[in-house]
Amino acid sequence: MEQNITPKRINVVDSLRGFAVVGIIIIHFLEHLNFYSFPEPTPFEQGLWDTVFYIGANKMYAIFALLFGLSCYIQHHNAEKRGEDFRLRFAWRMLLLFCWGLLDLVFFNGDILCTYAALGLLLIPLVKASDKVLLVVAAILFVQPIELYYIVKGLFDSNALPMDLGYSHLWNVCYDACANGGFIDVARAGLTTGLQINFGWAIENGRFTQTLMLFVVGMLLGRKRLFINEGNSLKFWKRAMGYAVFAFAVTQALLLSIPIDEMSPCVGKSIEIMLKAWRNFAMMTFYVGGITLLYYTASSMQKAISHLECIGKMSLSDYLIQSMVGGFIFYNWGLGLYTVSSHGISFILGIIFCFCLYFFCRFWTSHFRRGPLEELWARATHIKIRR
Repeated sequence: MEQNITPKRINVVDSLRGFAVVGIIIIHFLEHLNFYSFPEPTPFEQGLWDTVFYIGANKMYAIFALLFGLSCYIQHHNAEKRGEDFRLRFAWRMLLLFCWGLLDLVFFNGDILCTYAALGLLLIPLVKASDKVLLVVAAILFVQPIELYYIVKGLFDSNALPMDLGYSHLWNVCYDACANGGFIDVARAGLTTGLQINFGWAIENGRFTQTLMLFVVGMLLGRKRLFINEGNSLKFWKRAMGYAVFAFAVTQALLLSIPIDEMSPCVGKSIEIMLKAWRNFAMMTFYVGGITLLYYTASSMQKAISHLECIGKMSLSDYLIQSMVGGFIFYNWGLGLYTVSSHGISFILGIIFCFCLYFFCRFWTSHFRRGPLEELWARATHIKIRR
């Protein structure tokens, strides 16, 4: 293999992806898979909820998005080194991912795969762009331009309202299906309202621009080969962690000190979205840098972290499996445990499920090169059309 061809599998990246998947699953189980109906929590359980969400919510998805951008770079770069242009095939790959997302919506109305597929298409014009162009695009997206617009709007018009795309009533459709309906009702609700809910929520809450920014940053990290232990990559992650700690301290202090509740709704909400997005980015950077450094500098930690590789190699399969199993556990069409599963019980169920998933992934990856859905996705991506 040529030196400048990036390996298709970078073990620490698989571990990072596995770490993100486990975090996402635990959060989803706490949420009853986007079905916010719970028994009254005890103070301890409320503390557990707050802690898990503070540590993991939006940060795990951020890692997932960052690595999505990295994978995009690796696919295009290695195809280019073979003399191929992967852009059209990548567009087809995103269409296939969108179809996987539609399947996910049958079980879980909080799907992210459709959103990733749509945003992934926006990376195609950037594949051959210079590093400077990517940095400019990432910087523009990082500052949350939509929120900046609403802050300015609110400053000039005190009666201005935050963005409202008019999808909120659709939550009731999904809620009723999860609480009272059968499987067909849940599937119908997910397919007819899921796209509007997920795209609308992502746009209104800064996730849309942040996700695309993370895709672009992931491409840049891939170009610089910063997930491979060579050159100054470890020094980069040490510095990144230092900057992340500083950024976290600043954004957290601002969130605690700025009287957001006293501002106009338009300005207050946008400032809160921006600061939380920056804080979450800082925390994600600290997680990614810390795991990468531990993986490459501490042999005992590398062995422990490596247990997550099998989960990371099967992230698409993992995501669909958790939707199917989680829906069955919590929704009315299955066991309907939402009525009795408190935050504490849901957390324990999430941990148990992750352990079961680990053993399944370990077994599967020891016998097969890819996960079951990953294999289908890869075969469909590289399908040859006979003329």
